[in-house]
Amino acid sequence: MSGRVLVVTLGMILAFGALPGHSRAQSAGPGSAPAKKPAAASWKFAVSGDSRNCGDIVMPAIAAGVKKSGASFYWHLGDFRKISDIDEDIQHQPEHLAKPLTKPEYEDLAWKDFIANQIEPFGSLRVYLARGNHETIPPKGRGEYLAQFSSWLDAPTLRAQRLRDDPGALEPRTYYHWIMKGIDFITLDNSEGYEFHADQMAWFETTLRADSAKPGIRTIVVGMHEALPESISKGHSMNESEGGTESGRRVYADLLDAQNQAHKRIYVLASHSHYFMDGVFNTDYWREHGGILPGWIVGTAGAERYALPEDSAHANTAETNVYGFLLGTVSPSGRIRFDFQRLSEQDVPAAVSARYSQEFVHWCFAENSRAH
Repeated sequence: MSGRVLVVTLGMILAFGALPGHSRAQSAGPGSAPAKKPAAASWKFAVSGDSRNCGDIVMPAIAAGVKKSGASFYWHLGDFRKISDIDEDIQHQPEHLAKPLTKPEYEDLAWKDFIANQIEPFGSLRVYLARGNHETIPPKGRGEYLAQFSSWLDAPTLRAQRLRDDPGALEPRTYYHWIMKGIDFITLDNSEGYEFHADQMAWFETTLRADSAKPGIRTIVVGMHEALPESISKGHSMNESEGGTESGRRVYADLLDAQNQAHKRIYVLASHSHYFMDGVFNTDYWREHGGILPGWIVGTAGAERYALPEDSAHANTAETNVYGFLLGTVSPSGRIRFDFQRLSEQDVPAAVSARYSQEFVHWCFAENSRAH
């Protein structure tokens, strides 16, 4: 009797493929193919810089676009507010039209305005900040910058990485890095004197050596305000100072070594020049001094737009009189494809247009330029 039950039960198993509560994979016989692991997914991040002048108009549109894209974070490459003069967007805030701000009132307000009108639109999305040269204009300086933006510079992810690197590094710095899904994102500070000072150079080269020795780090993305020297944008870059030229060339050579000797994928991002350019290091100098690294300039977050440099035809792409952000799509291999996301007046949130007036929004898109 029990034998007949056993035969029937085996028949049921053969017919239906599994006992109740068991998956087909669990009951598969010898030689069956194992269940496939889900394919690794690509993911995204966004970058731009230079949001002075009209940043309160453009940055909320960037924030909306970045969130819609599904990006994991946004990276701002510096020049949050003008500081040397009152930004046009602040002048056109309704509360300041009837009674214009004095310069000291503006200086006290400027960075608070950046946080309220340019960072807060990102909501809970992570925002990383790099320091630009306009963050060094008196009365602003390193101390004021560290104090004002400590919540971002000492965010838990950055603090944990800093202490892993150096348990004695208790205070945040203006340069830092974080590792995410096999990619090291490195924020450098060349805002003072257009150069990397000795302490930062030592930190950067230590970080790069550690990355080069780790098989799990497949890709290194370096972001900064001024572009490294000898780019197509040479006239408005680290070449503007002797120390910048020397320290920037050294960083470029270090990155070449990480690419050629340690076989890491290298990408270099900057702003400072108020236009979009892909292929900024496609120059004779770098062809003759080691090779061309992939590089982009994306100073397109609201600052007055600049004319393109004379050699811009050598870039892969060069556009001015545009606003937008660079969207990086990371493949499972660590390769990154960058696509520029251009914005129009219609992308400005309705509440922003209502506050500043459609006329001023149009001015920002049509007239905020030296490149006419």
